[in-house]
Amino acid sequence: MSRDQTIFVDDDGKAYQFYSSENNETMYISLLTDDYLKPSGKFTRNFIKKSREAPAVFKHKGKYYMLSSGCTGWDPNMAELAVADNIMGEWKTIDYNPCTGTDADKTFFAQSTYVLPVAGKENAFIALFDRWNKKDLENSRYVWLPIVIKNDSITIPWKDKWDLNIFKMLK
Repeated sequence: MSRDQTIFVDDDGKAYQFYSSENNETMYISLLTDDYLKPSGKFTRNFIKKSREAPAVFKHKGKYYMLSSGCTGWDPNMAELAVADNIMGEWKTIDYNPCTGTDADKTFFAQSTYVLPVAGKENAFIALFDRWNKKDLENSRYVWLPIVIKNDSITIPWKDKWDLNIFKMLK
């Protein structure tokens, strides 16, 4: 079973599939073959019986970070951030909501989907979220927000409007 997944390619070119399994109760991390086409057979089970989904992974200063969502159907919930020294684990949950501002307790009525490194900018990332419209799925939308990293604290503040200049101000 492989649900609600993402792919992360590390600095060494190795690719990993992060996915919910066991009826969304456990997050798996699977090393892919060198051509990225299938599982290599090496995997780990993480967040066992924690019901996490929607993994979005990034690397900052040698550590791996994963945003994820609880399993509440189409209804929004609070985001969770976890960190690991090794991509295959052990992953530890960071004990605060990374989202801040209006509707942060509901992940801005969205769900993590991907973290986009900003090309040409060191330590600059954009968090991408799906905002599901459960009554009209084809009219679902996306939310893109800057990830703010200060003193090893990571937050995703709500911004009605922003542009890439925000990363100049964060240095």
